[in-house]
Amino acid sequence: MAEEHNEAPDRTEAPDRTEAPDSTAVRVALWRAMHVRVDPPPHVFEDEIGLRLVAPDDGWRQRPDMDPRTTAGFRAAIVARARFVEDLLGRRVDHGVTQYVVLGAGLDTFAQRSPETAARLRIFEIDQPGTQAWKRRRLVELGYGIPDRLRLVPVDFEAGADWWERLIDAGFRPELPAVVVCAGVTQYLSGDATAATLRRLAGLAPGSTLVMTFLLPAELVDDADRPALEATKPQARAAGTPFISFYTPREMLSLARDAGFEDVRHIPGTALADRYFADRTDGLRPSSGEDLLVVTV
Repeated sequence: MAEEHNEAPDRTEAPDRTEAPDSTAVRVALWRAMHVRVDPPPHVFEDEIGLRLVAPDDGWRQRPDMDPRTTAGFRAAIVARARFVEDLLGRRVDHGVTQYVVLGAGLDTFAQRSPETAARLRIFEIDQPGTQAWKRRRLVELGYGIPDRLRLVPVDFEAGADWWERLIDAGFRPELPAVVVCAGVTQYLSGDATAATLRRLAGLAPGSTLVMTFLLPAELVDDADRPALEATKPQARAAGTPFISFYTPREMLSLARDAGFEDVRHIPGTALADRYFADRTDGLRPSSGEDLLVVTV
């Protein structure tokens, strides 16, 4: 399995028509780039590599979901959570953590944007086979390649594949501490699936950290943000990625404790707004509706 990750795909072969990232992953990549291109500095998070991977047509900024005004809160929330995760990762790497796992990685570009920190890690990106095959091909085409420290782990969740088993096959060492991130995923999973994921992760080695995001029920979302959140639900359904699960902070903390975790924290999305956007004069703030669970093993 390890050798598979060191091999570049044969460029002479026509790409599999099933190779493609899902629409959610593309949207996140474009919103990250929009933050750099539309919002004035200082930028909370800088990532235009995802835009290079997607390579959309020239009219991409005219897409309805790229409207710089109506999507500003979502765009800010996306870059806020990414900044939080990578700030935390940097601190854990300084304390000796050498493994980084991204569940539902989409078009994450940490390995390409932060080569010095990435060189101190073995990075495991888990996602659907079609997304992983497409991303592998694009990284090679753009000249980034697939270094040995980056392991793209394809898992066919719909076929019931065991992601933990595939992760270990890819070289993950469960006896060593890791940072594990599951961002923007739980809303697409059943409560049972999220609970099962937490139970599996409860076996992480001491010194590990888990960050998991979750969507709040509509009644806990700020009044100003609720209409936009409600408007995204039919759009997600139409795209084939319906929102299935919403959690109160108490429910998410209970799921983590029931899975076997003891050191569990809830971090409101508003805390990220205060941390990263407090001094901005342009009014840019993350929309409410997505909070974080942070667990230390």
